[in-house]
Amino acid sequence: MSPPLLLFDFPPERLAFAHPERVLVAERLEDVRGVLREVERAAAAGLWAAGYVSYEAAPAFDPALQVREGHVLPLAWFGLFRAPVPAPAPAGPSQFGAWEPSVTREAYRAGIDAIREAIAAGETYQLNYTLRLRARLTGDPLAAYEALRAAQRARYCAYLDLGAHRLVSASPELFFERSGERLVTRPMKGTLPRGRWAEEDDARAAWLQASEKNRAENVMIVDLLRNDLGRVAQVGSVQATRLFEVERYPTVLQLTSTVEARARPGTTLEQVFGALFPCGSITGAPKVSTMRLISRLEGRPREVYCGAIGLVRPGGDATFSVAIRTLWQDAASGWAEYGTGGGITWDSTAADEHAEALAKARVLSERWPAFELLETLALRNGEYVLRERHVERVLASARYFGIPLTREQVESALFPLPLGEGKGEGLPKRVRLLVSQQGEVRTEATPLTELPPGPLPIALARAPVSRHDRFLFHKTTHREVYTRHKAEHPEAFDVLLWNEEGELTELTTGNLVLELPDGRKLTPPRDCGLLAGTLREELLSRGEIEEQVLTREDLGRAQRLWFINGVRGWVEVSLR
Repeated sequence: MSPPLLLFDFPPERLAFAHPERVLVAERLEDVRGVLREVERAAAAGLWAAGYVSYEAAPAFDPALQVREGHVLPLAWFGLFRAPVPAPAPAGPSQFGAWEPSVTREAYRAGIDAIREAIAAGETYQLNYTLRLRARLTGDPLAAYEALRAAQRARYCAYLDLGAHRLVSASPELFFERSGERLVTRPMKGTLPRGRWAEEDDARAAWLQASEKNRAENVMIVDLLRNDLGRVAQVGSVQATRLFEVERYPTVLQLTSTVEARARPGTTLEQVFGALFPCGSITGAPKVSTMRLISRLEGRPREVYCGAIGLVRPGGDATFSVAIRTLWQDAASGWAEYGTGGGITWDSTAADEHAEALAKARVLSERWPAFELLETLALRNGEYVLRERHVERVLASARYFGIPLTREQVESALFPLPLGEGKGEGLPKRVRLLVSQQGEVRTEATPLTELPPGPLPIALARAPVSRHDRFLFHKTTHREVYTRHKAEHPEAFDVLLWNEEGELTELTTGNLVLELPDGRKLTPPRDCGLLAGTLREELLSRGEIEEQVLTREDLGRAQRLWFINGVRGWVEVSLR
């Protein structure tokens, strides 16, 4: 069995721990509080403490809180460490098998119906209903952690290799942070899948923030947290400092609020857990009766999922996450279990809630590729063609992907002009502007070669693209889809793409325009799955082209076919 290794990617820095001075384990409810007291004593003596408290530890703090029996993991586990160590790197890759849900759609629907009946009977106002996904994990679990961390981009990521079991967490939610007497909680309630491009994403965020259902769910949990904090807070110090903020993660938008308080003098870690645990956002309200329902409705223990993972620093300051977006693995068998779910209210529907639960689990299969944002500009006679549209587009994509980028950075990279391109000087150039995921900007300039006279031959793609692939809507260096289709037709100038509904989308390096006999010029809408090219946007704004869903049958009624982009302009093409 491997010795314990713990890795925390919590703000403000990455911390790794190995070779604990002591390990504190609670296998029974009566041992949980003692573990927390030992943790606090160790922190007062200058040690670091890192570990977790599982959801099934809740009755240790209040016997009225019911949980399901049969847990596998210890109820609490903490290592005590003298100091952090250098963070290790994965020794090799990892791979998950097929994820299998713990409940069928029919069973999930029956659970939702039972919750609505309980709401009607007054047993609960909101219940956080969850399910599990199971799969076999092979290879290095640390690599699985790094992949999940990159895919989720969450604020509170942690990897705990405890020998017999491993925990992999990419939680976006703060359970509590303690700094001196200051206590901060940031409950998260209200979820919506991300949009595919910046404007669609902004519209979804605005809808989520204004949604009466999601606001009601959120404020219900805020009130629960205010009440819980009040048990250890100085009188009058509990405040909801920020309400209904939308946080963006790779696959979902989350509605969060912040509740703060000042702890009473002498408040212990054990008392903070006693007041707050488990977090109301993953139980529902009221907590006691709702947890009783959860123990009856959910088919298996939650284990560390919906518990708390965190660390206590020398002196006693502490940070704990709510252990969502979290899996645990049995080291001997390789089987891993991941929990997902959401808050159920009277207005909830089984279809919507099941979709939300699966959206939160998409992070397991969606890998965040290495890429840079990319803009390709034509530089002619000392001026960039459609410069402002290129700048606006790269800024919108940076906002969407959470890349730190300012207009000043972009402008500084474009000017001064590449050598030999003063006003009226030099040959046309093709300038590539690249932005790393850290916000570093650079440019590359090459001569812009002339195309042969048209019409140039294009081919039809052999397979569809997915209109749900977000990278189709952003210009980046992640171009595998385009490269693959282009490679299948090396003889063609370009390849015409289409989506799973048979709708035409774009070419691999430009937009499509169909010119009809009546003079109208049509281009597919962005929603079909395409990059909104700068020339396309300019022509739409001037009314020179119009959007319309197009299929392969429409190609036969076109008088002319055009390839357009900001570098080449209008290029006539013909389908071969």
